[in-house]
Amino acid sequence: MVDSLTDGLKVRHLTMMGLGSAIGAGLFLGTGAGIAAAGPAVLLSYAIAGFLVILVMRMLGEMAAASPSSGSFSTYAEMAFGRTAGFVTGWLYWFTLVMVMGAEMTGAAAFMGAWFGVDPWIPALVAMVVFAAINLAKVSNFGEFEFWFAAIKVTVIIGFLVVGTLLVFGLLPGSAPVGAANFTGLGGFAPNGVSGIAAGLLVVAFAFGGIEIVTIAAAESKDPALSVGRAVRSVVWRISVFYLGSILVITLLLPWNRLDEAQSAAESPFTLVLQQANLSGVVGFMEAVIVLSLLSAFNAQIYATSRMMYSLALREGRRGPLARVDASGVPRAALLVSVFFGFVAVLLNYLDLDGLLTFLLNAVGASLLAIWAVTVASQLRLRRRLEAAGPLPVRMWAFPYLSWVALALLVGLTVLMLTDASSRRQVLATLAVLVLLTVVGLITGRRRAAAR
Repeated sequence: MVDSLTDGLKVRHLTMMGLGSAIGAGLFLGTGAGIAAAGPAVLLSYAIAGFLVILVMRMLGEMAAASPSSGSFSTYAEMAFGRTAGFVTGWLYWFTLVMVMGAEMTGAAAFMGAWFGVDPWIPALVAMVVFAAINLAKVSNFGEFEFWFAAIKVTVIIGFLVVGTLLVFGLLPGSAPVGAANFTGLGGFAPNGVSGIAAGLLVVAFAFGGIEIVTIAAAESKDPALSVGRAVRSVVWRISVFYLGSILVITLLLPWNRLDEAQSAAESPFTLVLQQANLSGVVGFMEAVIVLSLLSAFNAQIYATSRMMYSLALREGRRGPLARVDASGVPRAALLVSVFFGFVAVLLNYLDLDGLLTFLLNAVGASLLAIWAVTVASQLRLRRRLEAAGPLPVRMWAFPYLSWVALALLVGLTVLMLTDASSRRQVLATLAVLVLLTVVGLITGRRRAAAR
């Protein structure tokens, strides 16, 4: 199923879109929390999470190459398990991204407000209007913006890896080889044992979230089967190298027991490493990179929410404005609705309503697990059907064994979250949203059937 959208995106757009969504502020600010929990063994936490995401992306790539749709995993859930499954998965994803959009814009606006000496709502409003305008243009323009946003972030990561490697081996002026003092000398490689690695996994499990946008965008590429195959393969190995490489450099150069989640660019492990190289203006530079990361992810999320809403409306069989595209091939009404609720999410962040915002953000916490689990289950159900329809451009490795491994890892991660107080709240809040969406899906489904 190819939706009635344009085909303005290229392979390089899809690849950079996936990289840009996954390399966000969480990498630059949140890395220290994972290291504080597990020590250098956080590498294992990232490796486990990365392995899981690679499996999920491969399965998603298999389905997207065979049947490209702007609804991506929501469409495949509907194909595999029926209309309610697609409805719940699609709206859960839309809700998740809208809430994340609000949090990210709030964070970016706080930095920009401080730079220009204005209230944060002013840069937030300007940025939201600008990115809405970008997304209202034809999709190739959006692809170019996201390409260059992501290219800057990738360049920063590569530069960081180069500088960090030179520091590790003492090849910069005033530096000496660091050896393994930080890596194994402060209580060993895994100072907090298996429980520390598990705690680190809870922190880093969702670090790779965002790369699924590649398969949403595949429906608007010139050759979806070829484009999504190349993009999925490229994103997977690049993300693995960038994340694991960065964490290795940080754990070699910085004492793990002095790190925690950064509250500012100055506290970021990336900033602390670059300061060892005696580079001037590092804090300001990292602030700019963090803001760029937040805005890039925000831009991609406007795109993803609008396409998901459009796909959901289209599959409902309605011919209302949400299921239409304009002359440029943009689902204008769906995009404007998503932007409006993005404004609402920003407002909720500023108001900080006691209880409500906490519940909503908690519900976001475990939603990705639910979406990944549905994706895996859909692939297990659809594989034979897709094979019967023709050769698969992208194939999941060792089917069905690795698919079941991915599902087992997701179940294990959920159980692990239930053993942690803060993570348990996320699971329960997500479960509440899932129940609500399921009820709504069943009611609207019955009304739809009765109207026929």
